[in-house]
Amino acid sequence: MKRSRAWQDRHGNRGFNKRFVLITVVALLGVLSTLSLGRWQLGRAAQKEQLHEAMLRQGAMPPLNWQDWWQASRTGEDLNYRRVMLRGQWLAQHTIYLDNRQMNGHPGFFVLTPLSLPGNRGVVLVQRGWVPRNFQDRARVPDVQTPSGEVTLLARVAPPPARLLELGPAAAAEGSSRIRQNLDLNAFSEEIGMRLQAGSMVQIDASSDGLQRDWFEPGAGTEKHYGYAFQWFGLSALMATLYVWFQIVRRKFRPI
Repeated sequence: MKRSRAWQDRHGNRGFNKRFVLITVVALLGVLSTLSLGRWQLGRAAQKEQLHEAMLRQGAMPPLNWQDWWQASRTGEDLNYRRVMLRGQWLAQHTIYLDNRQMNGHPGFFVLTPLSLPGNRGVVLVQRGWVPRNFQDRARVPDVQTPSGEVTLLARVAPPPARLLELGPAAAAEGSSRIRQNLDLNAFSEEIGMRLQAGSMVQIDASSDGLQRDWFEPGAGTEKHYGYAFQWFGLSALMATLYVWFQIVRRKFRPI
């Protein structure tokens, strides 16, 4: 028995309307999501620009002596990227080599040594420089000259070294070798039995002691965020255009 044309039109239109609503909802969610992601990337770019400007301002200020830095750090003042004339004694026995770190495109180690401040003012971790790796004997660390007695050095307040991806448990490496993939300051402080100052220092004196100090100077780094934002906004515009074309324009001029 053949169904009436009215029944087919009624039920066909109902199925078409459901499909239209579903496509509309999906398109709207897609456009809103990509717009949100684009705005988030613009926000990240603005944050990095502010951070870079703060770094430039701090770096342009005259170096602090270590006593002023120590007092300011105790009050919680933001001193990131401020230069400091440090004074103290190296704790060479606690030197750590952070693996898989690059300088000028070459793999090697970042050498980190705690510096004991005068007058029992605590210990600060100093990123002293970079040395190449011996690829014939990967367990061997290069000789690094560490002066004894009191030393004076120019450093820059900096966050701890960036963490790299670890395939095994992070805790397994703590205390087991001078070569580490990453370093947790709290765990390292317990390991050496000394209180470490928050953060770390990057030594910026001329290369010496067998160490290179061509540190990467972080820029604003906004280019990639603006690029990602452009891609998200472009994708949002593409989805909106395709929706208008297929669901409105072509539907309007579709033969009945």
